[in-house]
Amino acid sequence: MKSLVPVATVIAAIFAIWTLSVVPMNIHLTADLAQRQDIPVTPDTPQARQDVGAFALALRNPDIWGMTYVLDRPNLPSPHQVGAELYTSVFTVEPTSRRSLVYHAWVTLSATLLGFAIGAGAGILLAVGIVYNRAMDKSVMPWAIISQTIPILALAPMVIVIMGSMGIQGLLPKAIISAYLSFFPVVVGMVKGLRSPDAMQLDLLRTYSASGSQGFWKLRLPSSMPYLFASLKIGISASLVGAIVGELPTGARAGFGARMLVGDQYGQPLVTWAALFGAAITAALLVALLSMIERGTLRRMGMGAAA
Repeated sequence: MKSLVPVATVIAAIFAIWTLSVVPMNIHLTADLAQRQDIPVTPDTPQARQDVGAFALALRNPDIWGMTYVLDRPNLPSPHQVGAELYTSVFTVEPTSRRSLVYHAWVTLSATLLGFAIGAGAGILLAVGIVYNRAMDKSVMPWAIISQTIPILALAPMVIVIMGSMGIQGLLPKAIISAYLSFFPVVVGMVKGLRSPDAMQLDLLRTYSASGSQGFWKLRLPSSMPYLFASLKIGISASLVGAIVGELPTGARAGFGARMLVGDQYGQPLVTWAALFGAAITAALLVALLSMIERGTLRRMGMGAAA
């Protein structure tokens, strides 16, 4: 409840700015449409209107502001248009239909979860190696950092083409791209967590003649849990982005990325925006699920979940 009011305030501010921005973003299209419907517009010619800025044109034509919110193909859809498209594509269409966002969400989610599992598993193993092996710390960690400087939009087509030449298509190439984006946050967070015990705690274990494996399971791993879950939340969101990006260069027929391409190619911005919001809602649900698992895990370990 303490975080509900600030979050609701930020969301309300975003929607207010979005709603107000619809008028200047769509005013030129609306003015052309109004003129074709014999509604007086100032200036009265398309050529003259092109030389007028969006805000100035909006201020000169307040009578047509309402039309900017109901265009079929707006530059910026209004919130209620996106909401209506989301409702239609989620609740009024069969989940197995290619027009259903539920169907496309599952296609993207399957690659997301597989890639996240690969990336998180690789990240945890690399983090353990980095903490316990000085050579890996000096060699692997710099390469892990450098790998993230490669733009994913440049890397994704390369992965798709290389794996396609090997006869590997479908889910796995997208999962590899998701894993690439998700492993780095997990590596960094897990390394930080495994190194979080202070010198006094480590000396106490040595006093008890604890072995290295006992120190890992009894001290380092439990101490790393808050850091791990924080990095997992970042990683799963990045994994979803990777799955969507992986759908773009393949010309995929299903998935959030495919819906965005359909909206762009066929001039259907509402389809694109609905897919964007569908992806955002999916990411929020995944992060919320991890937060629930985090609270349960830390509670069973005797620790309070991080705020």
